[in-house]
Amino acid sequence: MCKRLAEDGIQATVSFAGRVERPARHPIPRRIGGFGGPEGLAIYLRDHHVTHVVDATHPFAAQMSRNAVTACARAKVPMVALTRPAWTAQNGDAWTRVPDISGAVAALKGEAKRVMLAVGRMHLDEFTPNLQHFYLLRLVDPPETPPSFPHHHVLVSRGPFTMASDRAILEEFEIDTVVSKNAGGSGAYAKIEAARNLRLPVVMIDRPVLPARAEVHDPQAVIDWLHETTERGV
Repeated sequence: MCKRLAEDGIQATVSFAGRVERPARHPIPRRIGGFGGPEGLAIYLRDHHVTHVVDATHPFAAQMSRNAVTACARAKVPMVALTRPAWTAQNGDAWTRVPDISGAVAALKGEAKRVMLAVGRMHLDEFTPNLQHFYLLRLVDPPETPPSFPHHHVLVSRGPFTMASDRAILEEFEIDTVVSKNAGGSGAYAKIEAARNLRLPVVMIDRPVLPARAEVHDPQAVIDWLHETTERGV
């Protein structure tokens, strides 16, 4: 998305929450840090004369997306969400769908398993009720404090990943269950393909419910929306 904006000569700033230590580089200016809730974001939009907002946050960054909807309504700034289509179960998948992190924790009750836990570092402590499992943790950044799990291994890596490499990881660590957010897109899908290939069960966490908003699924649609709304004076 940032590359397309730069190529089209559209003045833009990409904003990061600051939860990743080494954010990816982009060809447009960036800012890092929160805004102070929807009111703070609305003030930022007014003070910086922002004319359009593209919500390209992770599908599970629900509070950020809710804040964007509220702030844009208050500041009277048009907004579109660039979202990844959610994954859907395919032939050969063995999914247990749960509504949230708590549902995933509940789904892991029982005998000890070897679990690939792909939920990000912010949610790790929520799984401490199930310390009987071995957890394989793949994280973008090393955890600030050691995970509370007595049996675990941390892989620090940034996607996109491949099915072949993820299958090799699942086999190397003898994983028998995968826990994943339904992030959508292609960058993190390899583990789902690998689990299907190995006939492993997946605990799939559904996306949070968000307010109604305009959504598109590719950068070109965002560019088209920007030109269209500008021409209409929206």
